[in-house]
Amino acid sequence: MPSPLPPPGNQGALARFLALYVTLFAAFGVVSPFLAAFLAGRGLRPEAIGMVLAAGTAIRLLAGPFGGRLADRLGAPRLVLTAYAAAAAVVAFGYLGATGLGPLLLVSVSHAVVLAPIVPLADALALAAGPLGRGFPYGWVRGAGSAAFILSTLVAGQAVARFGLAATIVLNGTLLGAAALSSVAVPDRLRHKVTVETTGGFADLLRNPVFRRLMLVAALIQGSHAMHDSFAVIRWEAAGIGNGTIGVLWSESVVAEVVVFLLIGRRLIDWLSPAGASVLCAAAGVVRWTVLAQSASIAAAALVEPLHGLTFALQHLACMRLIAQVVPPHLAASGQAFYNTVAVGAATALLTLASGPLYATFGAGGFWVMAALCLLAAPLAWGLPRSTP
Repeated sequence: MPSPLPPPGNQGALARFLALYVTLFAAFGVVSPFLAAFLAGRGLRPEAIGMVLAAGTAIRLLAGPFGGRLADRLGAPRLVLTAYAAAAAVVAFGYLGATGLGPLLLVSVSHAVVLAPIVPLADALALAAGPLGRGFPYGWVRGAGSAAFILSTLVAGQAVARFGLAATIVLNGTLLGAAALSSVAVPDRLRHKVTVETTGGFADLLRNPVFRRLMLVAALIQGSHAMHDSFAVIRWEAAGIGNGTIGVLWSESVVAEVVVFLLIGRRLIDWLSPAGASVLCAAAGVVRWTVLAQSASIAAAALVEPLHGLTFALQHLACMRLIAQVVPPHLAASGQAFYNTVAVGAATALLTLASGPLYATFGAGGFWVMAALCLLAAPLAWGLPRSTP
């Protein structure tokens, strides 16, 4: 059995990436649950809040790939990451002085533009810190980020109770600034001198059949979470489940995600291969969404919510392993940006949009559509590489 510790030469890199991911995901956690309420407190009506949030989501689909290509074109992913994180910290504080739809929309779109490439760039750098993500425990830093997101949300709730919703904006900007400082110290093994041979772009990535298949598998499996994230709580509330119990059910999925990232995900992929792990994730999605389509009982939900560790965390790790294998280093940031913002981001946005009519028409039966997406993903996943060199 391989040692759970990274090689001695990578332990310093681990500490630096832990600092980056903890500050970065904590910055997301302090504001994500409260941003809509903050906008409402600034006088926006529900329709305007929806417009502001939707505009941010839409612009990410363009800004994320642009940031990835910029990093690859300059041959300096760490520098670009630091610049984007610092800009995000500055723009975040713009919320404090903005009132009315126009200014808040401008701040939201600007913030989305500089936020969109940050996680893809961090992932590209972290994966490059070890061969195919195996010598360096990428799952550890990503799991630490998930844990930081949870804890920061709890801290932000206390801050809001004491200081008001503006406290979440201050915390967000401060933590993004800390992430920018942390990014300066992480190793950059993707830095390269730009030559004709190292140019290229998304067309080069999409000519790779393994990359295309992987993006489709990720879109189907990870996109299938859209109905759960949008309507699971509504479904449980309608069944008479109390908010406290709903919180426990939701926590189950997050805890499972962290466990897979920190403890078992890497070993599962080593054992099953990226293809086998992706098939397992698809099968878990079929089971999870089928159960939710048929039952709203506490027992049923408690049994399937931990499958989130497979349907999201393990699938993400399998994607990271294969992206590191099939994408050349000079396109690493572009590959990560395409995966995060186009394959997964666009699929999730479209399926979230579709979830509304599905739930309105079929109720919980809409989860059958999500199960069908995972069923479709299974044979595609089987065709992915079964080993990494």
